[in-house]
Amino acid sequence: MSFVALSRSTFRHASSSTRFFSTTLRAQREYANVLVSRPSPGVALITLNRPKALNALNAAHFQDISDAMKEADEDVGVGAMILTGSERAFAAGADIKEMKDKSFAEAYTTNFLANWEVIAKLQKPVIAAVSGYALGGGLELALQADILLAAPSAQLGQPEVNLGVIPGGGGTQRLARLIGKSRAMELVLTGRIIGADEAERWGIVRVVREGTVVDEAVKVANDIASKGRVAVAAGKEAVNAAFEMSLAEGLRFEKRLFHALFSTKDQKEGMAAFAEKRRAEWTHS
Repeated sequence: MSFVALSRSTFRHASSSTRFFSTTLRAQREYANVLVSRPSPGVALITLNRPKALNALNAAHFQDISDAMKEADEDVGVGAMILTGSERAFAAGADIKEMKDKSFAEAYTTNFLANWEVIAKLQKPVIAAVSGYALGGGLELALQADILLAAPSAQLGQPEVNLGVIPGGGGTQRLARLIGKSRAMELVLTGRIIGADEAERWGIVRVVREGTVVDEAVKVANDIASKGRVAVAAGKEAVNAAFEMSLAEGLRFEKRLFHALFSTKDQKEGMAAFAEKRRAEWTHS
């Protein structure tokens, strides 16, 4: 697909969201393993809710997470999403009891963990707010977010090597791109768990030291949701493209998206508001 085609696809999707100003918010579906709330207009908060299992991710749990986030992504009243767990554990990993007896043939023919990439493919920004354990699949889940905030209590790691396997939900690939080969190798090959401060030094998270991590995530999400949806979608797409393209390809793609934004009403409104020293009134079109 060409850069221009990609850009047109982005703006067609974003333009379809203009209807939300005249509609009411859709009724929220209830899930067995996650809680969905609206801490403020335009922000969806999805809370993992398997406290007795430290939010370990089994198939039913992950399906609820995936469905809840896809529902929020399709909701024209939502501008940003937050994914969080409990104070004790964001998610302590995948549910080992569920996978321990799987054979290679079963894992391979059913494409086990293929649905874990759903969150990374969402169009709207996702903020992970991590407290306590984010281990194995839990860290891989958090790494799919666009912004990763952590409480000082956060403990991050990929300890799968201690179980005779490796990360299978994106850990080896995302960590290598995020923190480099050597540090990714250290985490994957030793299974070492690192604290929030070290994770921040490595560039994995931003630690929230004042107030709660969820409150900070809501502030960030509110800020994002207050912007024009089209520009936000384009900004997310452009940054994510940097992980898939060469620098030359990425620069061309960024320029095409930048140029395409001049076809939007929000660009005209934003620049006019700046020139007139007033607040922009976005129509998300």
